[in-house]
Amino acid sequence: MSKTTLSAGDTIDSKCTRCRAVTNHTIVAMVGDRVARVECNTCGGVHNYREAKPAEKTSAAKSARKPAAPRRSRKDPAAADREEWATLRPSMQSDRALSYDMDGQYKAKDLLDHPVFGLGVVQQVAGPRKIEVLFECGKKLLRCG
Repeated sequence: MSKTTLSAGDTIDSKCTRCRAVTNHTIVAMVGDRVARVECNTCGGVHNYREAKPAEKTSAAKSARKPAAPRRSRKDPAAADREEWATLRPSMQSDRALSYDMDGQYKAKDLLDHPVFGLGVVQQVAGPRKIEVLFECGKKLLRCG
């Protein structure tokens, strides 16, 4: 078996830096018996020669790997809010609820009566002018004081 010597102008497989794939290239420069620079026949980019690595594992070898674990479904955040609402609702006294006012001052665990969302509990003060309130329909971020 004889090995052919390469020279400038010959075609060779190389990994192209622009195409990011192994494609046909034309040899542009040689240093001794070694290929130095090539030009991609697909995109025309000229770069240093990068030897084409052997082909990736066959699909049979890839399929022999351990199968990925099945994904766990996440709990719906709205469902968690509904559950929390259901546990808090029996202890709420609607006659003690404060009427919501955008200029009012509220603290955590205050009971609010909102004209659109209804009865709600202040979960946290989220900044100087915002509160997070849990209503039956879910959590809402409201403006205050």
